[in-house]
Amino acid sequence: MHYPPKIALSCLVNSLKGVSSRHLRQEHHAHLSKYLSGGHLWSPSYLAASSGGAPLAIIAEYIDNQKRPN
Repeated sequence: MHYPPKIALSCLVNSLKGVSSRHLRQEHHAHLSKYLSGGHLWSPSYLAASSGGAPLAIIAEYIDNQKRPN
């Protein structure tokens, strides 16, 4: 994802969670209502990681080559 560097990552994530939550609630309110805990759709936490500009093919290869438990 690319976003303007002047925007704080936490503000971007909060905005994405807020907008997606509103859209999901509007479109699927009846289905979601039974799954919502305390009225919250998303957890307050998030993970941000950087690939250092590596091409997606390299990242996909790295993920594919990770050891998996038996």
